Amino acid sequence: MELACGLTEEVIRNFGEVRLRVYGTSMVPSILPGDLVLIQQATLNEISQGEIVLFLRTGRLFVHRVVSQSAKSTVEGIEEAFLITRGDRLLEDDAPVCPSELLGRVVCVERDNRKIELKPVGSNRLLLRLLQSSDRVTSVYLRLAFYWRSIILGRAKCQV
Repeated sequence: MELACGLTEEVIRNFGEVRLRVYGTSMVPSILPGDLVLIQQATLNEISQGEIVLFLRTGRLFVHRVVSQSAKSTVEGIEEAFLITRGDRLLEDDAPVCPSELLGRVVCVERDNRKIELKPVGSNRLLLRLLQSSDRVTSVYLRLAFYWRSIILGRAKCQV
């Protein structure tokens, strides 16, 4: 896992972008497990609140939404900027993301070979509250989403 994270970091820093498959559920319903995300390199100053970013921490990659930006003074008296992020389905913020951890921003999400429009986090508050309430509710939602996709995609494939 750590090797894959290091390789991802090297690719994005050297080539400016990378495509990754997402496996976690922290960004449901915006990003589902199995979605592909296109990440383009970006600095902390180029990121705005509401964007989804990729960062590397403790040998793991995270794709979470920026909820705020802030700065703190270091021991040397220098202001250091950082991002506060959170998975859409999570209730608590992540620890601050410093510039060295930030790899880039999500510019595209692909699901079933189609581009998915990223909606603002508050676009469906009721659904989000339900998903935040329990892992079991999220599991049911994901099963329904995958079942629905298989019906729609199966129907589309059969039509000539």
